[in-house]
Amino acid sequence: MEGDSVTLHTNITELRSKDVIVWRFGSQGSLIARINREANTVLINADVLDGRFRDRLQMNDQTGDLTITNITTNHTGDYQLTISSNQKTSYKFNVTVYARLPIPVISRISPQNSSSSESSNCSLLCSVLNVRDVSLSWYKGNSLLSIISVSDLNISSIFLHLECLDDSYNCVVNNSISNQTQHLNTDLCQTCLDCFCCCYGPVAVIRLVLSVLVGVAAIAVVVYDIRTRGDEQKKRSQTSDNHQ
Repeated sequence: MEGDSVTLHTNITELRSKDVIVWRFGSQGSLIARINREANTVLINADVLDGRFRDRLQMNDQTGDLTITNITTNHTGDYQLTISSNQKTSYKFNVTVYARLPIPVISRISPQNSSSSESSNCSLLCSVLNVRDVSLSWYKGNSLLSIISVSDLNISSIFLHLECLDDSYNCVVNNSISNQTQHLNTDLCQTCLDCFCCCYGPVAVIRLVLSVLVGVAAIAVVVYDIRTRGDEQKKRSQTSDNHQ
């Protein structure tokens, strides 16, 4: 994360008398630090690459470990380590620095020229500014509702449409090492407890009518079955009496 300190290790316990440690950065292999134990010299080339490493580099003169303090996204890239003594050994470190994530902002979208039934619905937008390589998601509890990936540095938003809401919705921005969550404030829209008539009234009425019709039909079938069985029993009784 930006602001952290990162140490790249040589895995050397103690440098030997003829060891030379060289650290380079970027695709051009710009020299940023070097130790020559035989010449007893230590070089920190902090002004290279427009001074992005100025006052940020520290090198352990016993091990050759390189520390970058107060790191920023400008320090993302490849670091090359060369250890020379009797033979030369090279290593590469890939460092990715993530900006600290902002807390998402949730706002309501008011549709223009909307009818009263449409205005009772809730259209929400969750946004983050100046982020890259993140995912932006809507959750209801622990259930993922929608997600988008953001690769470029820009304003990123994700949309959510609800008929009404409860207090279990969250918008989350995350990268591979951290996340930020914004809890949805129910003041933005009508809650599910308060908007039964305006949000679910028509649907509820239809469901109620269907339930009643199904119930009436079921009762009619039962009554018909009872009457049919009763008539059959009467016919059997009359037939039995006639035979007697």
